[in-house]
Amino acid sequence: MSTKLECLNPILIVRDIKASLDYYVRVLAFTKADWVTEEAKFAMVLRDGFGIYLSENGTAPSKTYVWIGAEDIVPLHAEFTAKGARIKKPPTNYSWAYEMAVEDPDGHILRIGSEPKEGLPFND
Repeated sequence: MSTKLECLNPILIVRDIKASLDYYVRVLAFTKADWVTEEAKFAMVLRDGFGIYLSENGTAPSKTYVWIGAEDIVPLHAEFTAKGARIKKPPTNYSWAYEMAVEDPDGHILRIGSEPKEGLPFND
């Protein structure tokens, strides 16, 4: 019998953790984990029980893509747009998902998607 995984949380390398925390909390409506301090160089942000770790490194970070499944991205797109999020690709219908792409301050892309929209052509 194999051991089952309990969670999966990406770790994104960021240049300025304070700026990244501000963006994820203020613009994308994540919350800081309760253990994150003002002096932290490693942190976690959470939304709906799911987390992303942020690790500060002053050099240029690698650009990462993170997939996030959501119940419905239409209200998320409206929420993020109203708060000035960097929408790299608006909601687009694909065979695998109705998906949008949001960029963080370090160029990481959050690909957020819900079920494909019926009646809309696919952009594959």
